[in-house]
Amino acid sequence: MILIKQAEVYTPHIIGIKDVLVCGGQIEAIEDRISLPLPSCHVIDGTGKLLIPGIIDPHVHVTGGGGEGSFHTQVPPVSLSDLIRGGVTTVVGLLGTDGITRSVENLLARVKALKEEGISTYACTGSYGFPSVTLTGDVKRDLVFIDEILGVKLALSDHRAPNVTVNELMRLGSDARTAGMLSGKCGIVVLHMGDAPSGLAPVREALAQTAIPVKIFHPTHVNRKRELLEEAFAFARQGGFIDLTCGIDGAGRPAACIMEARERGIPMEQITISSDGMGSWSTYDESGSLLAIGYAPVDTVLKEVKVLVQEYQLPLEEALCFATSNTARSLELFPKKGCIRAGSDADLLLLEEDLSIHTVIAGGRRMLEDHVLLQKGTYEI
Repeated sequence: MILIKQAEVYTPHIIGIKDVLVCGGQIEAIEDRISLPLPSCHVIDGTGKLLIPGIIDPHVHVTGGGGEGSFHTQVPPVSLSDLIRGGVTTVVGLLGTDGITRSVENLLARVKALKEEGISTYACTGSYGFPSVTLTGDVKRDLVFIDEILGVKLALSDHRAPNVTVNELMRLGSDARTAGMLSGKCGIVVLHMGDAPSGLAPVREALAQTAIPVKIFHPTHVNRKRELLEEAFAFARQGGFIDLTCGIDGAGRPAACIMEARERGIPMEQITISSDGMGSWSTYDESGSLLAIGYAPVDTVLKEVKVLVQEYQLPLEEALCFATSNTARSLELFPKKGCIRAGSDADLLLLEEDLSIHTVIAGGRRMLEDHVLLQKGTYEI
């Protein structure tokens, strides 16, 4: 058992100074005062600190991304310690451009490894390409029979995309929807969005021609260009979830986009943020030749929350939603994930007043405490 004493609790909505008891991987109780004189109970003094839900990152290349500059540019797999230092307690792993040298098999193996090492980990089958790479040979079967798989990945409007027809997009959306219903999951289609002028037009047409719920399609990287962001705002007004990628600067920075969306009355509950961690970024010249390549870290989601609070003066309880409760709802994991309430998973961050991480608890297990990393991946030095 873990007892966190007298922290200011954000559920993510602020509820004041509380004691929070963790038992068996779940939040057992939240009270003004909890007295447990049991020697087996580990007590953490939360005085002067903030207790928030653990970060949910819905877009991480857990097996490593990249490879567009040939084999030597393949990014290594994510490490447990990097996720923990970033405050990430729940992660969704997926493939990217490379569905050839990387597979759903090794994706799922890495997902299971991270689960064994202590954090909640899910996955999407598929990659950029179409027909989707799968484990069982069928997207629906992957979703129904593999517990960790929540949806399927596809690239749209990108020079690396498979240029699916609207009919193919409709079929994939329908398959994900049906399999999600059968398995009690969100059954989503995560859409890597590129820079092509077509933007979200295929999604709009697919929704216009079918009864597929708008919540099935989850476009990400929508802050990469102004025209796409405008389409994404309209999509959010329809009730769709849109995902902003951290690491983009200037007018496309997630914090700037969120503040603009707030001012324009875009539904805040439809916006999530993700790191695209271990995924490669790349720039090309006019002929399509690679100029530069690198990869994204996995600690940027909480950093973007801090930017919202410290640079844009957004209240913490509002800023947290984009990395906790909104994401949990988009994945249909709420209230198991994304909040602090009795019965929810004990995924918790204890923050200092400057929003730096003091303690990370994942699944009721202390992963980092008093700024010291307690758990590393199996082969981490």
